[in-house]
Amino acid sequence: MPAFPASPARLWTARIFAGVSVAFLLMDSMMKVLKLAPAVKATAELGFPAESVIVLGIVQLVCTILYIIPRTSMLGAILLTGYLGGAIATHVRLNNPLFTHILFPGYIALLLWGGLYLRDVRLQQLIPARATA
Repeated sequence: MPAFPASPARLWTARIFAGVSVAFLLMDSMMKVLKLAPAVKATAELGFPAESVIVLGIVQLVCTILYIIPRTSMLGAILLTGYLGGAIATHVRLNNPLFTHILFPGYIALLLWGGLYLRDVRLQQLIPARATA
């Protein structure tokens, strides 16, 4: 697949997808790193000890920063997919509601990967979108 310049609409869509997911992840990770009451309470409700809030926040923050940096965005997306997969597993274990809790980390992952796919030719070459005949 030859590398063609992306259209402005495609780039803006990629930026919006990535921006929404990064904004959420940065807010969530900073709430954990700063040990704000809602983050501590939510983490405890998920069955994690309060002491783990900062560690979870730091891991999430590092993965998000890796995603933001263009050279490491693919690694960041892979690591965030694992992190978000753990969140999905936690919600499944607690039998939380499907669309609002269990699938929410999946929505974030779709936005992350969608934004990356729309702006990164290497990923488009790895997973080409094929037109149906």
